Amino acid sequence: MDAQRLKDSFAQVARHGDAVALFFYADLFVRNPHLRDMFPIGMTGQRDKLLRALGTIVAQVDDLPNLVPFLRQLGRDHRRFGIIAEHYPHVGASLLATLRHFSGPAWNDDLESDWNAAYGLVAKVMLEAADEDALNRPAWWNGQVIGVERRRFDISVLRVQPDRPLPYLPGQSVALEVPSRLRHWRYYSMANAPRPDNTVDFHVRLVDGGPVSPVLVRGTQTGDRVRMGAPVGTLTLDESSARDVLLVAGSTGLAPLKAILEQIAGRPSPPRVHLFFGARDRDGLYDLEDLTKMAGGLPWLTVVPAVSDETTGHGFSTLLQSGVLQPGRTGGPGEGGDGVEHGTLADVVARHGPWTGHDAYVCGSSEMVHGTVERLVRLGIERERIRLESFADAQR
Repeated sequence: MDAQRLKDSFAQVARHGDAVALFFYADLFVRNPHLRDMFPIGMTGQRDKLLRALGTIVAQVDDLPNLVPFLRQLGRDHRRFGIIAEHYPHVGASLLATLRHFSGPAWNDDLESDWNAAYGLVAKVMLEAADEDALNRPAWWNGQVIGVERRRFDISVLRVQPDRPLPYLPGQSVALEVPSRLRHWRYYSMANAPRPDNTVDFHVRLVDGGPVSPVLVRGTQTGDRVRMGAPVGTLTLDESSARDVLLVAGSTGLAPLKAILEQIAGRPSPPRVHLFFGARDRDGLYDLEDLTKMAGGLPWLTVVPAVSDETTGHGFSTLLQSGVLQPGRTGGPGEGGDGVEHGTLADVVARHGPWTGHDAYVCGSSEMVHGTVERLVRLGIERERIRLESFADAQR
């Protein structure tokens, strides 16, 4: 198998963009109409995922130490879709047909042999991982919504009771599926450390045009059912470190960091923790009341709220009037008269530095995460001590 030849071949095919995935799925469903019901009605997101996965596999085809873990996770993930061994040859046949079609005159016996070998390796690793995973845990967990809090028009906090214990590490995520959007799975982080009653909280923000979040935010009621895939993710606490901790959360990126915060609170001797919680406007600080109460009872925790927009929100004004926000419990240098700092999270975090003795955990939008990580590196935190996840990363 010639790795460079595979990369050159895929680069030529990928120039055709979305047409590649369109052709692949059309071929797959014409040859195997029984497979159509395993996929969502709307295929736009599925086509994007196919091209991203192929791109990742080909880019790392000569780097097995990085490729194999990716393929193993892919194999485990596909269990929740009902994928079994007999489906893999069907997918392989349609993939070869697609590559042959878009390669045109460049296609030859050597390329076909390379792609067959590559797909054989991919299928073998994925199937082995799926079989191993099936020995230890189910393909999915059924859950019932037992609590719904609508914090603002586009954010809800859901509490779910799984039908069996869901083993996860604080900071990890699970894919959720709702009955009205079958086969549309979207990743959400647990917002709490594991509890004795096994319940989990999710912070869900409405995504315009999203297939799942509008249902979860606006249509979910107590008693509704969901399905949850196996926990995934590496945004987890480094238990071997004794350093102080910096948590930087944008909007519902707070969820995994709040779970990590609860984990730290369970330590006999917690390190100093600074949590920066940011949003565009003050109403976006949807969980600040709870965070402020936590900070009031944990002397090692400092919570710094920040907004990048000066507009005052009604919900935040209510917190001020109720006395929930008090001097000395949140905020810091550069804060407004209400204890909330102004500016991007990267700027606000920088004002409170230095952070050279800390481990950092960052979660939020891609733009926020990138800007914050780059600023932290310039401030002297080694990149390997920064763990991160963006909303876009989670959906991949």
